[in-house]
Amino acid sequence: HGALKNWVKLQSEHECLFFVADWHALTTHYDDPSIIEKSTWDMVIDWLAAGIDPAQSTLFIQSKVPEHAELHLLLSMTTPLGWLERVPTYKDQQEKLADRDLATYGFLGYPLLQAADVLIYRASMVPVGEDQVPHIEMMRELARRFNHIYGKEKDFEEKAKEAVKKL
Repeated sequence: HGALKNWVKLQSEHECLFFVADWHALTTHYDDPSIIEKSTWDMVIDWLAAGIDPAQSTLFIQSKVPEHAELHLLLSMTTPLGWLERVPTYKDQQEKLADRDLATYGFLGYPLLQAADVLIYRASMVPVGEDQVPHIEMMRELARRFNHIYGKEKDFEEKAKEAVKKL
């Protein structure tokens, strides 16, 4: 409720992109994905009922934008495993969800998918809860590392701008 209340306010103050993170749902519900599609549409209905206005904001479903997965893949190729294992929420969530088998890369790589979701749009503001702050800090490091490795190419900045136009 608190997040939606904040989003309704933010949409009149900033350009907002709100998306249903259905791929994120697979990190903990990979064994029964049938619930994800129904939950996706239920969530969109809840957002609309709470006041998210498609005339003011962009709403979309994460899995309908394949570039999210592509950037996630690229980030996963360059991110040291130790960085992911040190994310404070990783062990905490494993303990909270002890009834699930979360010994998967999908669960460990959650922060990379989240980083891709933000970095792909070059977002300058990301409203998150306190538990997600370490993920945002990690995003900065991931972006620096990615740009250090891949940003040396001639005309990188121009190519990146052209790629963003295609989204």
